Amino acid sequence: MSGKKLVEMTWDPVTRVIGSLGIHTRIDFANREVAECRATSSIFRGYSVFMKGKDPRDAHFITSRICGICGDNHATCGVYAQNMAFGVKPPALAEWIINCAEAAEYMFDHNLFQDNLVGVDFCERMVRETNPSLLTKAESTSAPHADVHGYRTIAGIMRALNPFEGALYNEALRMSRVARERFCLMEGRHAHPSTLYPGGVGTVPSVQLFSEYFVRLSRYVDFVKRMVPLHDDLFDFFLEALPGYERVGQRRVLLGCWGAFQDPDACDFRYQTMSQWGREMFVTPGIVIDGELITTDLVEINLGIRILLGSSFYDDWEGQETFVRTDPLGNPIDRRHPWNQTTLPRPQKRDLQGRYTWVMSPRWLDRRSGAHLALDSGGGPLARLWVTALAGKVDFPGVKATGGGVKIRLPRTAQLAETELNGRSRAGRTRSSATAPAAISRPTRRRPRCISSIEGASWSTAATRRRGATSRFLTKRSVAASTRRCAGCSRITW
Repeated sequence: MSGKKLVEMTWDPVTRVIGSLGIHTRIDFANREVAECRATSSIFRGYSVFMKGKDPRDAHFITSRICGICGDNHATCGVYAQNMAFGVKPPALAEWIINCAEAAEYMFDHNLFQDNLVGVDFCERMVRETNPSLLTKAESTSAPHADVHGYRTIAGIMRALNPFEGALYNEALRMSRVARERFCLMEGRHAHPSTLYPGGVGTVPSVQLFSEYFVRLSRYVDFVKRMVPLHDDLFDFFLEALPGYERVGQRRVLLGCWGAFQDPDACDFRYQTMSQWGREMFVTPGIVIDGELITTDLVEINLGIRILLGSSFYDDWEGQETFVRTDPLGNPIDRRHPWNQTTLPRPQKRDLQGRYTWVMSPRWLDRRSGAHLALDSGGGPLARLWVTALAGKVDFPGVKATGGGVKIRLPRTAQLAETELNGRSRAGRTRSSATAPAAISRPTRRRPRCISSIEGASWSTAATRRRGATSRFLTKRSVAASTRRCAGCSRITW
């Protein structure tokens, strides 16, 4: 650091995310570089401590309380774990109901993140205050897809993202509510579902239930059709108008996806067959290292997980009990695997040169290099899109992974542009949050058909997920809606 003039800057708390996040940096403004950066969390969650001794049947109800937004994801994972532990397989319709709920949860989460949390960084107020010349340019820059989303200029999009008063900001909040309503139809309440149980669900299926879900899904689809090209216009403007912006947040492409949405025809929740039913999930599990797909084997992914202490406020559990030495297939389980973790909290004063956070350092062991990699799940969308695209396993009339991208069929009238698959920069990762709901929300079945029954509604709204949440874009050419239609839908290739 010699010869550099570093300025210390701190943002703590960052109130946009619950208020427990702190960012502590040293910045070299002359060279426009961040020399040091540390992220801190002041909240001790403690679930691995107070879950001890509890009835395992309550695990999903308790762990869902870890978060007021994504509690369903914790609950669903808890139910999956119980299914495996108890050796039970839910009825197919119960699995579709869970898939429908997870679809609604993802759409709510991505929508809130993209337009109400991240969108603030690109709104008119923020740009006017931090870079007024950029706003001036945006005023005179036409939005390429104005005929789809309705905003004539890039500045118009920015104004629509202004917190609490912008049209898009408020519309996104309403769409988040619509997604939550769909979730509550399937699992009782949000964010702590009340109808999830190991082996099934307490939701009573009916034609009316799925009809109400589908009506709300249709509203969300209309929203998504406008949002994908809108965010393409916005991010393309920033990348072109600000040379070097593509380097913001740039890092290695290290992605981990655990898969999503079980196929009831394939999944029996047995560890011995997990490699097979994992690959049949409607979002393919996998690890991507430097853009290369390393594995889609859930067993291999699981065996590589390590929990390291990093700079966290915990004591090492090296001398504690080893709970699991081998998995059901006979593979050795490492001392640092989550199955052998003992949580030993050690509260202390924060020291940015020593221990400064309540967050441990989960890693994945790359056996080829021996490196412990910090995989980015990206909140989900980018990892899910990228892994599914490269794996090329998803293939049905609504969504098809090609090995280099994904083709998605949406209702007609949408005209979208394909853009580069890029997870190295902030723009690439953020853009995926606008894309993922489009794949998730695509109503379809294995064969095109109108929705007119419980079976149809469950297949179509979950097949959304079925081969859902996939994709991202590769080529830079424009794609218009095809004239080929089925039941009022046209094909769009991403």
